[in-house]
Amino acid sequence: MQIKELLKNQENYLEKEVKLYGWMRNHRIGKNVCFINLNDGTCFDTIQIVYLDLENQIEINKAYLGSGLEISGIVKSTNNPEQPIEISATKIEILAPSLENYPLQPKRHTYEFLREISHLRIRTNTFNAVFKIRSLLSFAVHDYFNKENFVMVHTPILTASDAEGAGEMFQVTTLDLENKLGKTTDGYIDYKKDFFNKKTSLTVSGQLLAEAYALAFKNVYTFGPTFRAENSNTTRHAAEFWMIEPEIAFAELDDIIKLAKELLIYVVNYVLKEAPKELLFLDKARGNEIELVKRLEALVNTEFEEITYYKAIEILKDAIANGHKFENPVFDGVDLATEHEKYLTDVVFKAPVFVTNYPKEIKAFYMRQNDDGKTVAATDLLVPGIGELLGGSAREERMDKLKEMMEHHNLEEKDYWWYLQLRQYGGVKHGGFGIGFERLVMYVTGMENIRDVIPFARTTKNCEF
Repeated sequence: MQIKELLKNQENYLEKEVKLYGWMRNHRIGKNVCFINLNDGTCFDTIQIVYLDLENQIEINKAYLGSGLEISGIVKSTNNPEQPIEISATKIEILAPSLENYPLQPKRHTYEFLREISHLRIRTNTFNAVFKIRSLLSFAVHDYFNKENFVMVHTPILTASDAEGAGEMFQVTTLDLENKLGKTTDGYIDYKKDFFNKKTSLTVSGQLLAEAYALAFKNVYTFGPTFRAENSNTTRHAAEFWMIEPEIAFAELDDIIKLAKELLIYVVNYVLKEAPKELLFLDKARGNEIELVKRLEALVNTEFEEITYYKAIEILKDAIANGHKFENPVFDGVDLATEHEKYLTDVVFKAPVFVTNYPKEIKAFYMRQNDDGKTVAATDLLVPGIGELLGGSAREERMDKLKEMMEHHNLEEKDYWWYLQLRQYGGVKHGGFGIGFERLVMYVTGMENIRDVIPFARTTKNCEF
């Protein structure tokens, strides 16, 4: 039997014998009676096992935390509303003993220490809650798109195209470069000897390929791993992360903003409904310093603001004029820093904010140019407490404008021949956005470091496990 089923239908099992499998979370040995807190991973809660005078009492008393157990016993009612039932054990078998030096003792551990044992940290309450919520968010994303008749596209991880044009890609090769095999006589790499017969890398985004499918299915999305060789050792960046990327055809920027808002409200509502105990624990674990549940409830019940990039710059300049100090400069054409984004959401609007119509020089080549010739039909959604959560745009469907921006970004047309061809064969207006899934998990759980919301983090100079 699963603990989740037992707790959900506890009245049906009172005074009945059950068998449970799980891991020992806590162990207290008293003079008259002993207690084990058992968790089987099916829910956030543990269940208390009470035992005394069993045949293997001495062996069980010596069992260490983390041990895998089989419990048989009778379900008993208690007078404790926080723990209404417990198991009076008739038999306890140690299926997999744990060693005495088990790292997760019943005390507070730092997140830095727990990152060093990422293979074990999911057994703590905090990370059990975080990764359960991550799972629920993932399901909610798929559930929303399925209900809205989107087609899911599995875009490839290996690619020859740089979707962002930033060059921060991990190259993949079968050539033995250390021994200079595969190089020409003049020292250049001969990609004709490589597996794909050309230079290939891990994908930074599935967007460009998703656009091809949007021009056939109308509404599509990708949800998969992406890789960026950003040499950035911050709390917000990782080398491997997951992206949610919907693309919709016959759409303009307003349609993209509407979709982003609806998706975000849906997935947050889903977690509020399905993980109340996990959210409450994370809230209390932080001493309610961020009032996590209130923040999420406010998100789904608050009107989203919308301002242009230049209006945002004007607001920030006014703040400086009135004595506010930013570490990063503020001027027309600057890319907004996190502190700028948080000022807009947390101080000025106290609500989520869509910032639109950025200067084309600071945005990707595929974004649709506005009629002013200076800005693009792009948007970033900024949310309280975290800053940018997603970014999107209308895609440039006009061939001449697209080629102009590719030249500006020093991109070779021959490498994007198929992308250009999409504009020749029914390339209607279309667009979409990308959400860094880990950013979303950080927002919903209140965790402040991306390393704490992805199972095994891949960051600069770190690829353990």
